[in-house]
Amino acid sequence: MASDDIAQLADALSKTHVGDGELSYKGLGLKLDNAESVEELVREIEQYHSLRALRLEGNTVGVEAARAIAKALESKDLLQRCYWSDIFTGRLRSEIPTALRSLGNGLMSAGARLTELDLSDNAFGPDGVKGIEQLLKSPSCHTLRELRLNNCGMGIGGGKILAEALIECHRQSSALGAPLKLRVFIAGRNRLENEGASALAKAFQLMGSLEEVHMPQNGINYAGVMALASAMRHNPELRVLNFNDNTFTKRGTLAMAQALRHLRNVQVINFGDCLVRCEGAIALAAVLREGLPILKELNLSFGEITEAAALVVARAVMDKPHMEKVDLNGNSLGEEGCEALRAAMENLDKGDMLASLSDDEGEPDDEDDEDDEENDDDDDASDNCNEDNEEDGEYVKENGMTRKEDSPVKPQSPAEVMSFLSCPSVEKLLQLGEMRTDLQQQVDASDPHKAADVLLNIASLYSEEPETKVAVLETTDALLKKLLCGSALPSYCFLSTLLVRMGLLKGEGKTKKASLIPGQLLCLEHAVQQDYFPQHHASLLHTFLSKNGEALKSCSSSKERLSSALEKRCLDQH
Repeated sequence: MASDDIAQLADALSKTHVGDGELSYKGLGLKLDNAESVEELVREIEQYHSLRALRLEGNTVGVEAARAIAKALESKDLLQRCYWSDIFTGRLRSEIPTALRSLGNGLMSAGARLTELDLSDNAFGPDGVKGIEQLLKSPSCHTLRELRLNNCGMGIGGGKILAEALIECHRQSSALGAPLKLRVFIAGRNRLENEGASALAKAFQLMGSLEEVHMPQNGINYAGVMALASAMRHNPELRVLNFNDNTFTKRGTLAMAQALRHLRNVQVINFGDCLVRCEGAIALAAVLREGLPILKELNLSFGEITEAAALVVARAVMDKPHMEKVDLNGNSLGEEGCEALRAAMENLDKGDMLASLSDDEGEPDDEDDEDDEENDDDDDASDNCNEDNEEDGEYVKENGMTRKEDSPVKPQSPAEVMSFLSCPSVEKLLQLGEMRTDLQQQVDASDPHKAADVLLNIASLYSEEPETKVAVLETTDALLKKLLCGSALPSYCFLSTLLVRMGLLKGEGKTKKASLIPGQLLCLEHAVQQDYFPQHHASLLHTFLSKNGEALKSCSSSKERLSSALEKRCLDQH
């Protein structure tokens, strides 16, 4: 080694931080190619008898240098924290797995029990994950609490290898009576996609100990998001969820909303740039209304959310005592929508909670078509708003209805009821008499599309003829009472689907607008004045009707009656 190189290294090492059990070479920019280049570093490691943390970030470590460092680590059984991000800059990708295996072998030989391992920003790809595979499976990682692998280019293959290693670590540690309890998992910018994310979801569900999950920018769409959501439900101590810049769309957002219903400790939600869109935003608003008691931050930025849906979200967070920040920037509010949102927050002294809206995309064009290739799979059958996800039990179909295999079977309805549902008419409705109560029993609240269709079909029979009017209103009242009396998420899913059918909200997938007639709006006018119709549901309908009421211009008189009834109900709320 040249004398000036030795002098440079000595100068760098003189800046080493030592204390609190930590030896730090962070950010020194050392080029450590071989054993000679790390002699001083190795000596300091060997002489630090109570070493608990080693920081190598911001240096570049070659294969021979890694072997020398690993040899020094073989006696460091107290080492718990390895901060080794950005340590392979300029190295051949083929070198990195070998260097990682050496370092891992040193830790395993020492019998170290790690609590933190940070290998972020190393771009080592799937082969790099293979380089730490044995370490992750070993007793040295049975005690791991924080794993940071941000920006490592793992890809689908690396995600699968990592998942299997974590599952094996959990299996072996559980057999010893002390199962792996990982608390923090960070793996943004890794191109995990659906397969990698789904593989990791299995590990997350098995561990059940996560408190923070950060997986932004991984090319995950709804299929992977649904798998992750199912896993999140099994981690009750979750505090931070960061899935920024993946593609949720409605299906993924509904799955996440279902998961969030079961999580009481979440403080930070970052679903920014995830294409949450309006129906997803409404579903999240439902969960915000009745859950997430200690939430502090909500990021739904750049999600193609329009003004009315943003207002629904804003109102849902108003009563959160710990709420500090709501980010709805980069959505599709338009200038008037931004002002309305600011005004709504400021009216309740929450204006400082709202993040900047400087990057708003403006109101969407009416011609914009959300039914693009991304949403081809977002069909009606996907919107299950059950208390439990389908992954948690087998579902069967009976008479077009979905039910859980172990749930009670509904009594068989008379043929007259099924005949009416298949082809509604006033004559059939009146002939049903008291059997009209059987109608609502045949509508599953977890199938919002079918529920909305049945409601609109029955309401289409409305007329001012007294007997018909009473029969229709009694039937729609019974149906709406069932659909709205449960928890907020299924009822909000139903209402958002109804809004799409009415043309007041642009939906995803195959959900299309119905051809409305005045009687349907008059049934709703009657319903919103009833005690069973919650005020916050009336507020949701009023928000969309007031912002998008032009869609009902063919029923202008009945629309005005409905609007007036909703406005009165909302005023009663205040």
